[in-house]
Amino acid sequence: MPKKLLITEKPSVAMEFSKALKQNTVRKNGYLESQDWIITWCVGHLVTMSYPEVYDEKLKFWRLDTLPFLPTEYKYEIIPAVKNQFEIVQSLLQREDVEEIYNAGDSGREGEYIQRLVFMMAKPNPNAKMKRVWIDSQTEEEILRGIREAKDLSEYDSLSDSAYLRAKEDYLIGINFSRLLSIIYGRRLAKEINEEKVSISVGRVMTCVLGMVVLREREIRNFVKTKYYKLIGKFGNENSEFDAEWKVTEDSVMFNSPKLYNESGFKKLEDLKEFINYLKDKEAIVTEVKKQKQKENAPLLFNLAEIQNECTKVFKIKPDETLEIIQNLYEKKLVTYPRTDARVLSTAVAKEITKNLNGISRGCKDQEIQGYLNKIITEKYSTNLVKTKYVNDSKITDHYAIIPTGQGYENYDALPELHKRVYKIITKRFLAIFYPPAEYNKINVTVEIEKEVFNATGKVCTVRGYLDVLKPIKEKQDEEKTQEDKNEDENTNLDILNTLKKGQKVEINNFENKEAETSPPNRYNSGSMILAMENAGKLIEDEEL
Repeated sequence: MPKKLLITEKPSVAMEFSKALKQNTVRKNGYLESQDWIITWCVGHLVTMSYPEVYDEKLKFWRLDTLPFLPTEYKYEIIPAVKNQFEIVQSLLQREDVEEIYNAGDSGREGEYIQRLVFMMAKPNPNAKMKRVWIDSQTEEEILRGIREAKDLSEYDSLSDSAYLRAKEDYLIGINFSRLLSIIYGRRLAKEINEEKVSISVGRVMTCVLGMVVLREREIRNFVKTKYYKLIGKFGNENSEFDAEWKVTEDSVMFNSPKLYNESGFKKLEDLKEFINYLKDKEAIVTEVKKQKQKENAPLLFNLAEIQNECTKVFKIKPDETLEIIQNLYEKKLVTYPRTDARVLSTAVAKEITKNLNGISRGCKDQEIQGYLNKIITEKYSTNLVKTKYVNDSKITDHYAIIPTGQGYENYDALPELHKRVYKIITKRFLAIFYPPAEYNKINVTVEIEKEVFNATGKVCTVRGYLDVLKPIKEKQDEEKTQEDKNEDENTNLDILNTLKKGQKVEINNFENKEAETSPPNRYNSGSMILAMENAGKLIEDEEL
């Protein structure tokens, strides 16, 4: 009887595939078997690249005359600790009754690499068809779709090639540069820290990240704080006063003056006071009043880097802990695949997004989440996302953004509290995209005193929209607001500015100086480092590079 063999990345995933296939499987040593299917698993990596001494025993010793080490053909070996499981998988791959082999490893580059190494070393039955299962979540429906629509393994050869290339790059950079720097600097470093011997680790990623941290630290240590002084005008009357900030223009008497630190600040307080004396007893006129309505849509959905940064800020946890939590939520069927760089959905997923919403409505016990869902229903908010910024097939490579599946709630109660809170952040970001935009009334007022320009800005939220969902998270981001945002927040009452008309004379109540100070860049934290790594190209100024 011909069999189909399916290989997952770990035992727990194999159990989910077995449940989805509804097979009466019998548990055997390292695999499950039914009348039609054999389901087995890796336990992470089973195969690894061999160290240089496997090529030549002399390479066990680190010497300059053996560098660079650049093999023409790479050697691989079975990891001793998991040799038993490899032999089980190998024997199944070589069975003559296996006519189809399904690679159901993690749907990403690393998952592809793990399984391809096994196939390379195990030499599967050459008569069996090789297929690839590619899924976005571990729900039963998605598992069955993945098996049903499995493509020939060859269609993922480019992904496999990139995985092999990355591994070789890591290997060559790590081995050659670690040895080189250890030989040159190891003794000196060991002497400085009173150690007998020191090896210096170099890596394709970690050394670049260390460089980013060091450059930022040098910026901070070399930074010299500079004080400067801003001019604030207080206009109106005792009962109705507003603040406006002076800024130099081409018509100003201070244009291109060496006394200025920047366009709105003086280097010395005495120069600012002298300028205030120049302005006293002059007439102030409103020269421009701009009123506009602004709309602000909910932010894009989470990719891995964004949710790691969010969890660092909100829960003070490291990126790898965030990934571990979301991986657990993924394996519990609660969210989609975590290792994604996309912040949007595919058109196909967007067309069926009501399944996710209905699933959350039926299964999620969190009252706050249910309240947001009820408002989507009662207010009849649109669930047609296809033509919105949240759907863009061109911005998706392997997987779409991280969203709740609307399933897996049988596993929810047993989750640790932190896992529930991370799930809630993902779900709230998802629900927010169905809410209308936040709306603001904004007024910009320009006051001139003999061609010296003062600006006042007021902003007030008139329709909260998606802020009803994301406000708790946004409040934690107050420290990241720009100065302009903070100035607007201080002027949320538009009543005063609303009364002003172009050409109107206003009283000058007072002038105040506002001391400001330049500040160094912030040190990276684990969350901001993840985002910096994702956008590392922005740190390179050389166009050719």
